[in-house]
Amino acid sequence: MFYVYLFQHPKSGRIYVGYTKDLKQRYQQHRSSEHPGYELRYYEAYASERDARQREQKLKHHGSGIRELKKRLIESLTNES
Repeated sequence: MFYVYLFQHPKSGRIYVGYTKDLKQRYQQHRSSEHPGYELRYYEAYASERDARQREQKLKHHGSGIRELKKRLIESLTNES
């Protein structure tokens, strides 16, 4: 499986999108060094690496893709838990 994920910083609201084969390991890497404080807010699973990479690119480089995803996830992304 390959995963497209969305991490969000709870204070700034900043979003990071990526893809990986090992979601658990990638999350630990982000939290420990690259982006401390970011939380996993959403992920999608794909059988094909190509499909996951294409979805990641659409979310990163086509503003409408991330806007539509934000609309679908508005409650999760604005929750102040």
